[in-house]
Amino acid sequence: MTYDELFEQVKKKKSFLCVGLDSDIKKIPEHLTGAEDPVFEFNKAIVDATADVAIAYKPNIAFYESRGVEGWMTLEKTVKYIKAEYPEVFLIADAKRGDIGNTSEMYARAFLETMAFDALTVAPYMGEDSVTPFLKYEGKWVILLALTSNKGAYDFQFFEGGEGKLFEKVLRKSQEWGDARNMMYVVGATKAEMLAGIREIVPDHFLLVPGVGAQGGSLEEVARHGMNDRCGLIVNSSRGIIFAGKGEDFAVRAREEAVKLQRQMEGLLAEKGIL
Repeated sequence: MTYDELFEQVKKKKSFLCVGLDSDIKKIPEHLTGAEDPVFEFNKAIVDATADVAIAYKPNIAFYESRGVEGWMTLEKTVKYIKAEYPEVFLIADAKRGDIGNTSEMYARAFLETMAFDALTVAPYMGEDSVTPFLKYEGKWVILLALTSNKGAYDFQFFEGGEGKLFEKVLRKSQEWGDARNMMYVVGATKAEMLAGIREIVPDHFLLVPGVGAQGGSLEEVARHGMNDRCGLIVNSSRGIIFAGKGEDFAVRAREEAVKLQRQMEGLLAEKGIL
């Protein structure tokens, strides 16, 4: 998916919502547990209920890896279903990979070729040769971890050096490897007040912003500080949507929460003059 196609989805759906498929088998509704593949049935229902208001889905790979072969099969079925039924949706593998070059090449092949995701989250700590293998795929995206929302972010990401904080160096240096057409950045919603400074460094890039909803991030704050004239935001909500309901009406409840966010986003896009 190209930059322009992604922006067209934002305008068409009046939304910049990403639904995180952090589908924990221990939390899915009890009535699904007898299905052949309970997590796939859960994912399918969530996607069907929210696809008209979501521009992206983001399976957190750990929730699938943890179940071994079974989990990988669920992930593969989920990806194939979304690609077949909702081909306009941007599909992100939240895998946070990053290793030496030849290993990164295999990770890139796994997620961007074999699994056919549109984008992959990547940890930049090992530098250029660990990131560039992911940038070789035309029409695919790397989403670099820049400033995360967990409390441990302060252990390293705010380290002060000669070029400012470490996360700022990541933003500046990585622009030598990719551009706004194939690279995004993860910036946590709980650090929304820092988005204005981040926008000075990366004015045109899309930012993937987790942490809205269950983690306490403010959508209004994120939009105020982080939105550019082409939106430039993909805001993720996981637990706040997919586990909004625990009964047989879980998909209906998920839709209610997704629509609630989409309507807020529509207002924020209109305020910015994008719609």
